[in-house]
Amino acid sequence: MIDLYQQLGAITRAFEKAGVEYALCGGLAMAIYGFPRATIDIDFLLPDEGLSAARRTAALLGYTLPASPMNFAKGKIRIERVSKVDPDSHDVLTLDLLLVTPATVKIWADRRRATWEMGEIWVVSRSGLIELKKLR
Repeated sequence: MIDLYQQLGAITRAFEKAGVEYALCGGLAMAIYGFPRATIDIDFLLPDEGLSAARRTAALLGYTLPASPMNFAKGKIRIERVSKVDPDSHDVLTLDLLLVTPATVKIWADRRRATWEMGEIWVVSRSGLIELKKLR
């Protein structure tokens, strides 16, 4: 079985080492703020120009199964998805890379550095999480 928190730690450490700018969003960001909820994927907000580096970095960790790009809210939310399959359990873990758009640029600008059990992590602000949810 894939450990979501272990994967989050591995990805963020790899992003930091590679210089990939990111901000955790979605269900795991809620957990960072003390409001855990069930989730089956890892979501990051990142600038469009960081997508290639993020994909390369994630591929080194086994995230090599791409999906077609997704657009929501008339292009206000753009998602690039990549997944990995655990060789033992055959569980699939999805990494959603939400690209910064004109509608999310303020959310990106307001990201925060937070402390969690595995160190420090960039995370979308609480108000940014609410705004992202409204856009979907």
